[in-house]
Amino acid sequence: MQHPDSESKSFLSSGWVVVLLMALSAAVGQAFGRFSYGVLLPAVRDDMGISNTLAGFIGGANVGAYLVGTLLVSWIAGRYRLLAIMRLGLLMVVAGLFGAAFSATPLALASALGLAGVGGAMLWIPAPVVAADAIPSDQRPLAVGLIGSGIGLGVVFASSVSGSLRNSLGDAAWSSVYQIQFAIGCVVMVAVFLLVRHHQANPTGGGGLGGFSALQRMQGWLPLILAYACFGFMYLLVLGFLTTRLEDDSGWTSANASWAFSLLGLSMIFGGPLFTTMAQRFGVRFALTLAFGLWPVFALVVLTGLAVPVWLACIGIGFLFSALPSLITLYVVENTTAEDYGASFAAATLVFGVAQMISPPIGGWIADADGSFTLVFLLSAVTALIGLVATLRLPRRAE
Repeated sequence: MQHPDSESKSFLSSGWVVVLLMALSAAVGQAFGRFSYGVLLPAVRDDMGISNTLAGFIGGANVGAYLVGTLLVSWIAGRYRLLAIMRLGLLMVVAGLFGAAFSATPLALASALGLAGVGGAMLWIPAPVVAADAIPSDQRPLAVGLIGSGIGLGVVFASSVSGSLRNSLGDAAWSSVYQIQFAIGCVVMVAVFLLVRHHQANPTGGGGLGGFSALQRMQGWLPLILAYACFGFMYLLVLGFLTTRLEDDSGWTSANASWAFSLLGLSMIFGGPLFTTMAQRFGVRFALTLAFGLWPVFALVVLTGLAVPVWLACIGIGFLFSALPSLITLYVVENTTAEDYGASFAAATLVFGVAQMISPPIGGWIADADGSFTLVFLLSAVTALIGLVATLRLPRRAE
């Protein structure tokens, strides 16, 4: 009979502990450092007394900084190992959460979320390949999918804590949410620095400006980055304004809106593994096409404001939000060499970053001009259809 201590040592020495810590790092970098602002936006807006447009620009600062981080990764991926880049990114996210927790002005909050945005890109781009390389090749799609699960877990936590604290502390509770996330981020960062290792040869450069030289060596690169750009633009129009739409336009309470966001986050835990497993059987192209095709359906259901349909739509959106980046990442992992991966994925993420940078300000401006978020969600649905067309142009042989 195996001794319990040996079982523990076996797990700690296995690649799955790396996958687990990469998933938790994604939760800190993406769910805490980026997506928490979407569920906290109504509280931040009302507590600071700012407009939807200014609140959208705060979110835009975060995704704009993500774009800067992507550019940075595209340059340094040819010079430094991916694990070092990921560690620095995690450190920057944790520092950004600390700044957000104690921000008293919109400028301070935008600056803190900007730092978290740069760190989020530096963390997210290396994380999937660090996780995938830790386990056997036939299990890599699952590893990539589990990274999205980590983000979903973080979103569930953020929305649950936000709803609970806003009920007791009011709109000012948003800063307490960031304080809690900072503390969790510190614990995850220490574990990553101590336990995560990644074997990689010394980088030799060759990615080209922004990584596009490396990206163009990948089959189907053009329709892929178009689809990635569509995803970057469309998802923030929904996730960034979901709770605000439900509270302002549908008359939901903050607790019910937070619950809807929690359902979305909960389903994100399962979306990545489900769709990457589907891609392993039917091909990445098929899974991407299905995901883009379903997004407009769920986005339009949210506009009804009816409790049960909206809850079901939030579950569907959560599945797709987790699935789409996991599938796009998996496509890059499967269709690039180890030398080209960092620069190629950084280049693809650069296009994604531009799209998501302009999405929140445009969404906020449309909401202020129209007096509701209906057109914002309609725009997200139309963008998803463009992404659907792009995925149909991916080469079938990539499946």
